[in-house]
Amino acid sequence: MMLLEVDVVSPMSTPDPRPERTEYTIDELAAVARVPSRTIRFYQSRGALMPPEIRGRVAYYVQGHVDRLKLIAQLQDRGLRIDAIRDLLVSIDRGEVDLAEWLGIEQQVQAPWVNDKPRTVSEEEVYELAGSRRPGLLADLVRRGMLERHGDVYLTQSPALLSIALKLELAGIDLGTVAQAWDILRKHVGRTASELVDVFIRRVEEGKLEPRDLGQLDALRPLGMEAVRLIFGRAMEHELRTLYESGRMAKLQGRVHRGRRGHRA
Repeated sequence: MMLLEVDVVSPMSTPDPRPERTEYTIDELAAVARVPSRTIRFYQSRGALMPPEIRGRVAYYVQGHVDRLKLIAQLQDRGLRIDAIRDLLVSIDRGEVDLAEWLGIEQQVQAPWVNDKPRTVSEEEVYELAGSRRPGLLADLVRRGMLERHGDVYLTQSPALLSIALKLELAGIDLGTVAQAWDILRKHVGRTASELVDVFIRRVEEGKLEPRDLGQLDALRPLGMEAVRLIFGRAMEHELRTLYESGRMAKLQGRVHRGRRGHRA
Protein backbone atom coordinates (compact mmCIF):
# COMPACT_ATOMS: atom_id res chain seq x y z
CA MET A 1 0.00 0.00 0.00
CA MET A 2 1.20 3.48 -0.76
CA LEU A 3 2.38 5.38 2.28
CA LEU A 4 0.45 8.42 3.36
CA GLU A 5 1.79 11.51 1.65
CA VAL A 6 1.88 14.43 4.04
CA ASP A 7 3.63 17.76 3.99
CA VAL A 8 5.53 17.42 7.24
CA VAL A 9 8.87 18.83 8.21
CA SER A 10 11.16 17.07 10.64
CA PRO A 11 10.82 18.82 14.00
CA MET A 12 14.55 19.56 14.12
CA SER A 13 15.12 20.55 10.47
CA THR A 14 15.42 24.08 9.14
CA PRO A 15 14.23 25.02 5.63
CA ASP A 16 17.04 26.43 3.49
CA PRO A 17 15.35 29.69 2.39
CA ARG A 18 15.10 30.89 5.98
CA PRO A 19 17.94 32.15 8.19
CA GLU A 20 19.22 29.38 10.43
CA ARG A 21 18.83 31.38 13.65
CA THR A 22 15.58 33.25 13.00
CA GLU A 23 14.15 34.06 16.41
CA TYR A 24 10.62 34.84 17.52
CA THR A 25 8.96 36.09 20.65
CA ILE A 26 5.89 34.13 21.64
CA ASP A 27 3.58 36.67 19.96
CA GLU A 28 5.69 36.56 16.78
CA LEU A 29 5.65 32.76 16.86
CA ALA A 30 1.88 32.79 17.27
CA ALA A 31 1.56 35.01 14.20
CA VAL A 32 3.95 32.94 12.06
CA ALA A 33 2.50 29.57 13.06
CA ARG A 34 -1.10 30.85 13.26
CA VAL A 35 -1.50 29.32 16.70
CA PRO A 36 -2.77 31.35 19.70
CA SER A 37 -0.18 32.18 22.34
CA ARG A 38 -2.21 30.40 25.03
CA THR A 39 -2.18 27.24 22.89
CA ILE A 40 1.61 27.44 22.54
CA ARG A 41 1.90 27.69 26.32
CA PHE A 42 -0.47 24.73 26.70
CA TYR A 43 1.64 22.59 24.35
CA GLN A 44 4.72 23.50 26.36
CA SER A 45 3.03 22.60 29.64
CA ARG A 46 2.11 19.15 28.24
CA GLY A 47 5.61 18.51 26.93
CA ALA A 48 4.62 18.45 23.25
CA LEU A 49 6.58 21.62 22.41
CA MET A 50 10.18 22.07 23.47
CA PRO A 51 10.83 25.05 25.77
CA PRO A 52 12.20 28.33 24.38
CA GLU A 53 15.54 29.91 25.16
CA ILE A 54 15.20 32.47 27.95
CA ARG A 55 17.40 35.56 27.77
CA GLY A 56 16.73 38.07 30.47
CA ARG A 57 12.96 38.13 30.82
CA VAL A 58 12.19 37.29 27.19
CA ALA A 59 11.54 33.83 25.70
CA TYR A 60 12.90 33.28 22.20
CA TYR A 61 11.69 30.61 19.78
CA VAL A 62 13.35 29.35 16.59
CA GLN A 63 12.29 27.74 13.32
CA GLY A 64 12.24 24.32 14.99
CA HIS A 65 9.31 25.51 17.10
CA VAL A 66 7.39 26.59 13.99
CA ASP A 67 7.97 23.20 12.39
CA ARG A 68 6.94 21.39 15.58
CA LEU A 69 3.69 23.39 15.78
CA LYS A 70 2.86 22.46 12.18
CA LEU A 71 3.51 18.80 12.94
CA ILE A 72 1.35 18.94 16.07
CA ALA A 73 -1.51 20.41 14.03
CA GLN A 74 -1.21 17.66 11.41
CA LEU A 75 -1.23 14.95 14.06
CA GLN A 76 -4.27 16.49 15.71
CA ASP A 77 -6.04 16.45 12.34
CA ARG A 78 -5.46 12.68 12.38
CA GLY A 79 -7.31 12.37 15.67
CA LEU A 80 -4.41 12.12 18.15
CA ARG A 81 -4.82 13.67 21.59
CA ILE A 82 -2.11 15.97 22.85
CA ASP A 83 -0.65 13.43 25.30
CA ALA A 84 -0.36 10.84 22.52
CA ILE A 85 1.27 13.48 20.31
CA ARG A 86 3.76 14.28 23.07
CA ASP A 87 4.72 10.62 23.48
CA LEU A 88 5.11 10.18 19.71
CA LEU A 89 7.26 13.29 19.35
CA VAL A 90 9.47 12.25 22.27
CA SER A 91 10.04 8.90 20.54
CA ILE A 92 10.83 10.67 17.27
CA ASP A 93 13.31 13.01 18.98
CA ARG A 94 15.03 10.01 20.59
CA GLY A 95 15.30 8.27 17.22
CA GLU A 96 13.06 5.40 18.39
CA VAL A 97 10.36 6.06 15.77
CA ASP A 98 10.68 7.01 12.11
CA LEU A 99 8.01 9.60 11.29
CA ALA A 100 7.44 8.48 7.70
CA GLU A 101 7.12 4.83 8.75
CA TRP A 102 4.74 5.75 11.59
CA LEU A 103 2.54 7.76 9.22
CA GLY A 104 2.36 4.80 6.85
CA ILE A 105 1.30 2.47 9.68
CA GLU A 106 -1.18 5.08 10.91
CA GLN A 107 -2.81 5.28 7.49
CA GLN A 108 -3.26 1.51 7.34
CA VAL A 109 -4.58 1.26 10.89
CA GLN A 110 -7.10 4.06 10.25
CA ALA A 111 -8.38 2.58 6.98
CA PRO A 112 -12.04 1.51 7.30
CA TRP A 113 -12.97 -2.14 7.57
CA VAL A 114 -16.48 -1.65 6.20
CA ASN A 115 -18.02 0.75 3.71
CA ASP A 116 -20.84 1.90 5.97
CA LYS A 117 -20.77 5.59 6.83
CA PRO A 118 -23.58 7.60 8.49
CA ARG A 119 -25.89 9.40 6.06
CA THR A 120 -29.27 11.07 5.92
CA VAL A 121 -32.30 9.49 4.28
CA SER A 122 -35.70 10.90 3.41
CA GLU A 123 -39.00 9.49 4.59
CA GLU A 124 -39.60 8.04 1.13
CA GLU A 125 -36.18 6.34 1.11
CA VAL A 126 -37.01 4.64 4.41
CA TYR A 127 -40.31 3.34 3.07
CA GLU A 128 -38.58 2.17 -0.09
CA LEU A 129 -35.98 0.26 1.95
CA ALA A 130 -38.73 -1.21 4.14
CA GLY A 131 -40.86 -2.34 1.22
CA SER A 132 -43.93 -1.13 3.08
CA ARG A 133 -45.57 1.99 4.48
CA ARG A 134 -46.57 0.48 7.80
CA PRO A 135 -48.09 3.10 10.12
CA GLY A 136 -45.70 3.90 12.97
CA LEU A 137 -42.63 2.53 11.15
CA LEU A 138 -40.64 5.75 11.33
CA ALA A 139 -41.52 6.29 14.99
CA ASP A 140 -40.48 2.72 15.80
CA LEU A 141 -37.13 3.17 14.05
CA VAL A 142 -36.47 6.41 15.93
CA ARG A 143 -37.51 4.86 19.27
CA ARG A 144 -35.20 1.90 18.68
CA GLY A 145 -32.26 4.19 17.91
CA MET A 146 -32.00 3.09 14.28
CA LEU A 147 -32.88 6.57 12.99
CA GLU A 148 -32.48 10.11 14.31
CA ARG A 149 -34.88 12.75 13.08
CA HIS A 150 -33.39 16.05 11.91
CA GLY A 151 -36.10 18.24 10.46
CA ASP A 152 -37.43 16.68 7.27
CA VAL A 153 -34.71 14.02 7.03
CA TYR A 154 -33.48 11.13 9.13
CA LEU A 155 -29.91 10.28 10.08
CA THR A 156 -28.84 6.65 10.19
CA GLN A 157 -25.49 5.85 11.76
CA SER A 158 -25.35 2.59 9.79
CA PRO A 159 -27.23 2.44 6.49
CA ALA A 160 -26.26 -1.23 6.10
CA LEU A 161 -27.67 -2.23 9.50
CA LEU A 162 -30.82 -0.18 8.84
CA SER A 163 -31.32 -2.06 5.58
CA ILE A 164 -30.85 -5.40 7.36
CA ALA A 165 -33.28 -4.42 10.12
CA LEU A 166 -35.97 -3.47 7.59
CA LYS A 167 -35.46 -6.70 5.65
CA LEU A 168 -35.82 -8.68 8.86
CA GLU A 169 -39.05 -6.88 9.72
CA LEU A 170 -40.38 -7.61 6.25
CA ALA A 171 -39.55 -11.27 6.92
CA GLY A 172 -41.67 -11.17 10.10
CA ILE A 173 -39.14 -10.30 12.85
CA ASP A 174 -40.27 -7.23 14.79
CA LEU A 175 -37.96 -4.27 15.28
CA GLY A 176 -37.86 -4.79 19.05
CA THR A 177 -36.30 -8.21 18.58
CA VAL A 178 -33.90 -6.83 15.97
CA ALA A 179 -32.83 -4.00 18.30
CA GLN A 180 -32.11 -6.45 21.13
CA ALA A 181 -30.08 -8.62 18.75
CA TRP A 182 -28.07 -5.58 17.62
CA ASP A 183 -27.32 -4.65 21.25
CA ILE A 184 -26.04 -8.17 21.98
CA LEU A 185 -23.83 -8.19 18.88
CA ARG A 186 -22.39 -4.72 19.55
CA LYS A 187 -21.61 -5.59 23.15
CA HIS A 188 -19.87 -8.90 22.50
CA VAL A 189 -18.25 -8.13 19.15
CA GLY A 190 -16.94 -4.83 20.55
CA ARG A 191 -15.37 -6.66 23.48
CA THR A 192 -13.91 -9.27 21.13
CA ALA A 193 -12.31 -6.58 18.95
CA SER A 194 -10.83 -4.90 22.02
CA GLU A 195 -9.36 -8.17 23.29
CA LEU A 196 -7.91 -9.00 19.85
CA VAL A 197 -6.16 -5.63 19.67
CA ASP A 198 -4.76 -6.26 23.16
CA VAL A 199 -3.36 -9.60 21.94
CA PHE A 200 -1.49 -7.88 19.10
CA ILE A 201 -0.16 -5.19 21.44
CA ARG A 202 1.08 -7.79 23.92
CA ARG A 203 2.80 -9.73 21.13
CA VAL A 204 4.65 -6.57 20.11
CA GLU A 205 5.64 -5.88 23.72
CA GLU A 206 6.90 -9.47 24.05
CA GLY A 207 8.99 -9.10 20.89
CA LYS A 208 6.95 -11.67 18.94
CA LEU A 209 5.80 -9.02 16.43
CA GLU A 210 7.39 -5.84 15.12
CA PRO A 211 5.42 -2.57 15.52
CA ARG A 212 5.33 -2.21 11.73
CA ASP A 213 3.51 -5.57 11.55
CA LEU A 214 0.46 -3.84 13.02
CA GLY A 215 0.23 -1.89 9.78
CA GLN A 216 0.03 -5.02 7.63
CA LEU A 217 -3.74 -5.19 7.96
CA ASP A 218 -4.68 -5.52 4.29
CA ALA A 219 -4.64 -9.31 4.60
CA LEU A 220 -6.16 -9.31 8.09
CA ARG A 221 -9.29 -7.39 7.08
CA PRO A 222 -10.86 -9.90 4.65
CA LEU A 223 -9.51 -12.91 6.54
CA GLY A 224 -10.66 -11.51 9.86
CA MET A 225 -14.16 -10.82 8.54
CA GLU A 226 -14.33 -14.31 7.03
CA ALA A 227 -13.18 -15.87 10.31
CA VAL A 228 -15.90 -13.98 12.24
CA ARG A 229 -18.52 -15.17 9.74
CA LEU A 230 -17.41 -18.79 10.05
CA ILE A 231 -17.08 -18.79 13.85
CA PHE A 232 -20.45 -17.07 14.32
CA GLY A 233 -22.11 -19.41 11.82
CA ARG A 234 -20.81 -22.52 13.55
CA ALA A 235 -21.82 -21.15 16.95
CA MET A 236 -25.38 -20.47 15.74
CA GLU A 237 -25.60 -23.97 14.23
CA HIS A 238 -24.58 -25.42 17.59
CA GLU A 239 -27.07 -23.33 19.58
CA LEU A 240 -29.99 -24.08 17.26
CA ARG A 241 -29.17 -27.79 17.19
CA THR A 242 -29.03 -27.78 21.01
CA LEU A 243 -32.39 -26.00 21.12
CA TYR A 244 -33.94 -28.62 18.84
CA GLU A 245 -32.42 -31.62 20.66
CA SER A 246 -33.48 -30.30 24.08
CA GLY A 247 -37.16 -30.41 23.11
CA ARG A 248 -37.67 -26.73 23.93
CA MET A 249 -38.67 -25.98 20.34
CA ALA A 250 -41.57 -28.45 20.52
CA LYS A 251 -42.66 -27.01 23.86
CA LEU A 252 -42.58 -23.49 22.45
CA GLN A 253 -44.68 -24.54 19.47
CA GLY A 254 -47.20 -26.21 21.75
CA ARG A 255 -47.42 -23.17 24.02
CA VAL A 256 -48.01 -20.83 21.07
CA HIS A 257 -50.63 -23.18 19.62
CA ARG A 258 -52.52 -23.37 22.93
CA GLY A 259 -52.36 -19.62 23.30
CA ARG A 260 -53.83 -19.04 19.86
CA ARG A 261 -56.57 -21.64 20.45
CA GLY A 262 -57.50 -20.03 23.74
CA HIS A 263 -57.59 -16.60 22.10
CA ARG A 264 -59.99 -17.86 19.42
CA ALA A 265 -62.23 -19.42 22.04
